[in-house]
Amino acid sequence: MAKHGGYPGGMPGNMGNLMKQAQRMQRQMEEKSQELENKEYPVSTGGGAVELVMSGKLEVVSLHIKPEVVDPEDVEMLEDLVVAAVNEGIRAVQSDKQSVMSGLAGGLGGFGL
Repeated sequence: MAKHGGYPGGMPGNMGNLMKQAQRMQRQMEEKSQELENKEYPVSTGGGAVELVMSGKLEVVSLHIKPEVVDPEDVEMLEDLVVAAVNEGIRAVQSDKQSVMSGLAGGLGGFGL
């Protein structure tokens, strides 16, 4: 049985500090999530033939296609460039989010987050 307000099993008595740290980290994660959602990620494919801006919400904000890549005889190439640009935008957003959030979670130490 624990003495003097300790926790059974040897748990430290700083549970209040731990809760404060967890709440602070949760606020930081929410703030960073909001910042990342408002961020824009420009990408291009085909040597700049297709330029796309993706939001942190994974929405296409803008798409610019250079007229010289619009070839009615090769629509498939243009489709591939657009798909590649969208996929690259998604990767950029996800990579940035993972990097930022894992940096915040590193503050938890041994909690496995």
